[in-house]
Amino acid sequence: MSHVPHAPIADDIEEVDLTNARHPAVPGALAWFGYLVTGTVLGVAFMQAEVLSWYRIQEMFRFQSFHMYGVIGVAVTVASVTRALLLRVGARALSGEPIDTMPKSWTPFGTRYALGGFVFGLGWALLGACPGPIFTLIGAGHTVYIVGLVAAVGGTYLYGVVQHRLPH
Repeated sequence: MSHVPHAPIADDIEEVDLTNARHPAVPGALAWFGYLVTGTVLGVAFMQAEVLSWYRIQEMFRFQSFHMYGVIGVAVTVASVTRALLLRVGARALSGEPIDTMPKSWTPFGTRYALGGFVFGLGWALLGACPGPIFTLIGAGHTVYIVGLVAAVGGTYLYGVVQHRLPH
């Protein structure tokens, strides 16, 4: 696998005119509209495929059905192949940055990732939903997931508060 060269650093650029430039990482209104449309289409597709069904998720955690494992397996396969192709052709993000993955620091036995996966999976099993589609579930009328949304936002906020005390 070839390594994608990184963008030039500021020392390599002699003069930069930023008078009318907008920060490339801040999406404009059109990009936000694209995110909204994409999220809506995916939400509808996930609801139709029963990927967001509490019963399907419970079947998965009880090892009673292959449905969710099949969906997750296909998603991981498609993402892995797509990522490999993007790296191979040297594709760049819309902001112009190279698509690359930062190396992860691995602790003995992968403790930090195992613990994080356990907490995520525990929350997923207790709530019956992954945090990603909570908005879709609420929009579909399953208002009980508002509790999950509040818990997810609260947990994210709490992590931000204690992050500097955690061993990263």
